Amino acid sequence: MTDGEFNSRVYSRNVIEFVTVAGEYCSFMEKAGKMESRNFLDTVRKLLPLLYLKTSMLPDFTEEMEESPEKFVSEIEYNLLRQQILKVLGSHDDYQEVFTPGMQYSESALTASISEDLADIYQDLKDFVALYRIGNEDGIEAGLWECQNNFREFWGQKLVNCLRAIHQLIFSDIDWEEEDRSRTPGDISDDNTSPQWLNHKFWTQED
Repeated sequence: MTDGEFNSRVYSRNVIEFVTVAGEYCSFMEKAGKMESRNFLDTVRKLLPLLYLKTSMLPDFTEEMEESPEKFVSEIEYNLLRQQILKVLGSHDDYQEVFTPGMQYSESALTASISEDLADIYQDLKDFVALYRIGNEDGIEAGLWECQNNFREFWGQKLVNCLRAIHQLIFSDIDWEEEDRSRTPGDISDDNTSPQWLNHKFWTQED
């Protein structure tokens, strides 16, 4: 791209809305440890379909870039985030996986983790959001290609799988107030409001 050229794809409406949703997902996950369990799950079940939609609406970045995009989320940060989510979910973190390739040949049930799924999605999105903020258009394109590729092959399936598990938890007879009382005093903040941007305008496809 020459000086003064404008890459309309990386600043298109669909990309900007994807970045917005991705950034808010990451910000929300970073506050997970202070959330009440029910409020956390209720917001996540709204975020995940929106994130799936906005990723699906991205322009098609099919050409793999020569260099891998820069990474920003360290292993320590990933593990800390997962532990914060696990603190909210407690003993309800694990669920039975039904879409793992080859599971039909397994003699035992395969267990997955909501906290791991959400942290894996976070890692990919946080790396991209950081790239987008830097503003290098080649780096943004590389990040978008990687997000789309990982969505197709990796975390898109994780997203729909853990959404199924979260749906089951929300509509179960679990006493979430009792679950929260069992957590360490001071873990839960009074600020449990859902993000204000989570409204109908992000569900439209209008130009």
